[in-house]
Amino acid sequence: MFVFFVSCDKKKEIKNNVENKNNTEINANVTDPEGMVWVESKTFLMGAKEGDKFAMMREKPAHNVYVDGFYIDAHEVTNAQFRKFVKATNYITTAEKPIDWDEIKKDLPPNTPKPADSILQPGSLIFNKNAGKVVSMNNYQQWWTWKIGANWKQPEGPGSTIEGKDNFPVVHVSYDDALAYCKWANRRLPTEAEWESAAQGNNKNNTFVWGNDETALNANANTWQGQFPTNNISEDGFEYISPIKSYPPNNLGIYDMAGNVWEMTTDLFNVNYYQSINPNEVLKNPKGAEKSYTPSNPYQLERVMKGGSFLCHESYCASYRISARMGMEPSSSSDHIGFRTLATKEMILNQK
Repeated sequence: MFVFFVSCDKKKEIKNNVENKNNTEINANVTDPEGMVWVESKTFLMGAKEGDKFAMMREKPAHNVYVDGFYIDAHEVTNAQFRKFVKATNYITTAEKPIDWDEIKKDLPPNTPKPADSILQPGSLIFNKNAGKVVSMNNYQQWWTWKIGANWKQPEGPGSTIEGKDNFPVVHVSYDDALAYCKWANRRLPTEAEWESAAQGNNKNNTFVWGNDETALNANANTWQGQFPTNNISEDGFEYISPIKSYPPNNLGIYDMAGNVWEMTTDLFNVNYYQSINPNEVLKNPKGAEKSYTPSNPYQLERVMKGGSFLCHESYCASYRISARMGMEPSSSSDHIGFRTLATKEMILNQK
């Protein structure tokens, strides 16, 4: 028995030595990629923080996670970066493609009637700037409208343009579009845990990317001021979407992780996922729920998006908090959802 334990310890020592040697070789050969920031491996508290008055049940309970180190974009992917991808690949985004009703109805309740062909045209969701009196905050359709012809090149529909907006986050891109960009760029989307690790920066228990002072919101994030969704008084200087780096970065030098545009992650969105986690266990590099579930959309697969957008307001979702999480359907797009990419040192090394 003694020989057995000694043998196991020896094998473990050899394995650790090999892993340390490999990590040393990787670190020595990897050059930091331009436009990306290194996030050190760490254990931190993921989910709703103590005293967060805006925390929702889907963010609870908070739990400790360990995440390996990685590189992440210093800002969201911009129009200029996405244009370069499209030019190199001739890629056509979801919002530009003909709509396939047979595919759409798979995520809808049985026997959902087919809309008129005049409506089933390529387009995307845009915020209704002329939203009138809101009857119920639970009915988001009051401030969203389907705009035929809206896409990443025409963010407000036909006749609009991104000319002069190279440094704005690209929007009207679907999850599938983001994956295509990542494949071309030798990157990937972050998991929800990786995203929160980056948002925390050098911290482990912050409510916001800048700290815990809620009154510093307007100085640190592009969100809605005034009466949502009918009156935006734009105290922060931006009525809607803003250019990248318009606000201070977190303490790692990562910009725009609160407000402006939501950011995609690879995790499936399940409102009950956190309740299934053992709070006494430290999860290592979690990948999220095994299946998607949202009571209001039980037939639809959704992915987690993080960070909130220019539409976030304390009266509605206050999703400019690090722990905030919401679901998005992978083939949908809108004018307030974008993405940023991630790379490991192994990915960078293999790219050479």
